[in-house]
Amino acid sequence: MHSLHSVWREWRGFIAFVILLIIVRGAIADWYAVPTGSMKPTIIEGDRVFVNKMAFGLRIPFTDTMLTHWGRPQRGEIVVFNSPTDGTRLIKRVIGLPGEILEIRDNKLFINGTPLAYHPANKQYPVTIWQNEINRDVIDELIDNHRHPIALTPANTLIEDFGPVKIPANHYFMMGDNRHNSADSRIIGFVDRALLLGRASHVVVSLDYDNYYLPRKNRTLTPLP
Repeated sequence: MHSLHSVWREWRGFIAFVILLIIVRGAIADWYAVPTGSMKPTIIEGDRVFVNKMAFGLRIPFTDTMLTHWGRPQRGEIVVFNSPTDGTRLIKRVIGLPGEILEIRDNKLFINGTPLAYHPANKQYPVTIWQNEINRDVIDELIDNHRHPIALTPANTLIEDFGPVKIPANHYFMMGDNRHNSADSRIIGFVDRALLLGRASHVVVSLDYDNYYLPRKNRTLTPLP
């Protein structure tokens, strides 16, 4: 018993730190490893993004049980959520809010009948980020004064026209920035607020799968547009 007491005194600080870390990752903040390219060029494969798990409410650690709600996602934010179809964890951008009418015509978004603004991309993206995909055209989309890049396939193979649809109460319309390679609300439907897991704000670290998983230094601790 004496030896156990000695071990506890010697290691209690470390044990307390581990317990605190578990609680933090379970309910407060975590990072999310991005496995697909649906958010290119904003997020690429190998990125680990920081997720504020308390952005929209408090959950029991390591469960999807919500204790209380607060805050609501804003249009243009990037969020992590569980898919309404199969529970898969996804990361997309909030495009449509509850009660709005959303439509896509010729790859351009209309919200309540008003078209969004589009501009030439203010940043160059290396061709290598597309890997095995068809090279995309990148333009900037302006949504509620929030400017972010989107990628379009020159020879469109997916959805260029959609809707109009009305977003139900307490639901959101999510889209990937890689518009022609994203299983988002055009396919999985509206996302209930109860399925939201947190807000993504930064790339913490990015591992290059094609270069021995070495970190991409130019992406470390970079904010997400």
